[in-house]
Amino acid sequence: MRIAITRTGGFAGIERRAELDTTGRPDATHVQALAHRALASAAEEGTAVTGVPDGFRYEISVDGRTIHCADPHLTHEQRELIRFVLKEGA
Repeated sequence: MRIAITRTGGFAGIERRAELDTTGRPDATHVQALAHRALASAAEEGTAVTGVPDGFRYEISVDGRTIHCADPHLTHEQRELIRFVLKEGA
């Protein structure tokens, strides 16, 4: 499974992007389950995402499906997946 996270916004407006491929990872089952839960808890695709001024906005792509979300309205699963991929991804 390929997971890509793009973070935009924030006070400085600096974009950050990371990708992670779960193939061959010892924690692949956990990461894949987390990704599925993060997508399942997303708003309907096409729904406008509202955040807060100077807050971060995220694009989460998992095997071709993309959702958008924003601080402070992230679910626990989305927040956990974003942290993990931005930390572990290249």
